[in-house]
Amino acid sequence: MAVEASRLDALVASELSQPAPESAGLLAEEIRRRHGAAVAAVIFYGSCLRKRSDEGVLDFYVLVDGYREAYRSRYLRAVNAALPPNVFFLELASPIGTLRSKYAVISTADFERAVSPDARRSSIWARFCQPARLVWARDDSARRSVAAAAAASIATALEVGIPLLPGEGDTVEFGSEDFWQNTLSETYAAEMRPESPDTIRSVYLAAPERFERAARDGIEALADAGRLAVAWDGERARVTLAAGRRRAATRSWQRRKRGRKLVYLVGLLKSATTFGDWLPYVLWKLERHTGTKVELNDRQRRHPLIFGWPVFARVLLNRDLR
Repeated sequence: MAVEASRLDALVASELSQPAPESAGLLAEEIRRRHGAAVAAVIFYGSCLRKRSDEGVLDFYVLVDGYREAYRSRYLRAVNAALPPNVFFLELASPIGTLRSKYAVISTADFERAVSPDARRSSIWARFCQPARLVWARDDSARRSVAAAAAASIATALEVGIPLLPGEGDTVEFGSEDFWQNTLSETYAAEMRPESPDTIRSVYLAAPERFERAARDGIEALADAGRLAVAWDGERARVTLAAGRRRAATRSWQRRKRGRKLVYLVGLLKSATTFGDWLPYVLWKLERHTGTKVELNDRQRRHPLIFGWPVFARVLLNRDLR
């Protein structure tokens, strides 16, 4: 999806260009060393950015020209192309202390497809409709690609999220916080990442003015592109969609959510072969996302890919996730 240059583009360009913390720069240097000249851009996002903290695990997306160029391993090339992104763990001893990060590798072309409303999964546009920093870019072309994808992520969040709000017929009236709370809740659930309403609200409250501006500028951009009609009553928007759009969009979203468990399980098992010291991380992640503590016996811990996966699958398939 493309919308004409607008205030939305100016918002994301300004946001991405703000200085990143030293820790993010040091980790980006190491990521570039690992993947070489294939790296086009390194983007910092997530809770550590939101909290302005180096504690915990810093999150990055790494855009590469292609998977052949990014890896020596044929296996890593193949699985990255089949189910992008590949996710890796990085621990770095640095002059400012030990730094930890989780970074996802994806081609620029796959990244651009993943921020479209037609994307099969919401995971990428749901992250980049939120604030991010462009820690490093190879050139102006890479900067423009990242900025365009960030703007598209906000527009996609609006195109997907507005029809999911309560309303009558094809007209929806809402405020910025209503929209972001509901949309973030839906995307967390679609990714099997159950979070409390307070936690989701904290994402919005970390930068309410920014989210307000992103919603308004994104709605105006979509209106200029003829994708919806809008009337403003102060800070509240009254949006009218094309006839039948809300019903069709809601059905499409429900179909995506029904396949989430299988996608999550496949992604989790794939990460087991790329992540590094993955077993403690996977067990922690399962407990955090399902509320169920997973206990493995010695044989399952020694050979988790052979004996452990049925336990992981049973937890995921039997658990009624929020």
